[in-house]
Amino acid sequence: MKKGLLVILSGPSGVGKGTVRKYIMSNFKLDLSYSISMTTRAKRDKEVDGVDYYFVSKEEFQRNIDEDNFLEWEEFVGNRYGTPKDKVEELRNQGKHILLEIEINGAQEVLRKINDDRVISFFLMPPSLDALEARIRRRKTESEDIIQERLQKGVKEMGMTEQYDHIIINDDIARASQEIVDLIKLKIKKGR
Repeated sequence: MKKGLLVILSGPSGVGKGTVRKYIMSNFKLDLSYSISMTTRAKRDKEVDGVDYYFVSKEEFQRNIDEDNFLEWEEFVGNRYGTPKDKVEELRNQGKHILLEIEINGAQEVLRKINDDRVISFFLMPPSLDALEARIRRRKTESEDIIQERLQKGVKEMGMTEQYDHIIINDDIARASQEIVDLIKLKIKKGR
């Protein structure tokens, strides 16, 4: 059985990764499974444990670090986020295509660890810094200090696109998502 494709969707916080991911996942012809990240941050109102993230204690997260069970993990604004290696590899070995929606540092770590021809990576770019700020503020979930920290980090991250296979401008959710879907289909077709 051929190993499943690993699709990496990354970009700065607030660029619309979650919305684009949902659009991509709604294309059932791709037969993608979503890799659920683990985090120590508090659950937001509309988020569901085991669907959006695995919400865990700091102790449980540390156990996974100690057991080397992350493809990547990082700490940001006092919380930890990581991709459980065992879940991803189990599905890929079954021939399933996996979508990772992760931050920039995590994507770079995964790209260093998994270097095979069954990986395709996308950097989702905002149309402008003003658009990114507006999206972050629309959430109404973070303090001004956190917003400013996310914006500063976003500016830095937008200069780190060279490792990605494709840079996609998210100026229109449907258009950007369809562009990614088309590129994934092409990669799957080439891999047969």
